[in-house]
Amino acid sequence: MTEEQALAQATQEIEDAKPMYGQSSEKGRYLYSDSDYEQAIKDRKESLLDDYNFGYIQARSEAYGSVQDQLDMQYWDSVNDTTLWADHIAQVKADNPKPA
Repeated sequence: MTEEQALAQATQEIEDAKPMYGQSSEKGRYLYSDSDYEQAIKDRKESLLDDYNFGYIQARSEAYGSVQDQLDMQYWDSVNDTTLWADHIAQVKADNPKPA
């Protein structure tokens, strides 16, 4: 995902969400101003880029399973002369590739 693509998607999402409201202790509930919308677009763009560039890390962490489970897989691979652990790791990486 490029910066331009992220900006286009963020802009569309914020436009689709209008009208948007904020909350503050000073103003109470208020309708977003133009600068609030600009900040919301900027924040959403950064979030989209972070998810694209680093989301695979979280996805892999969840898919790998616990260290204990991986060690157990390695133990049984050594006992049974199998490659279940290596196959599992390869599949997780294939399912959750690093962005180009």
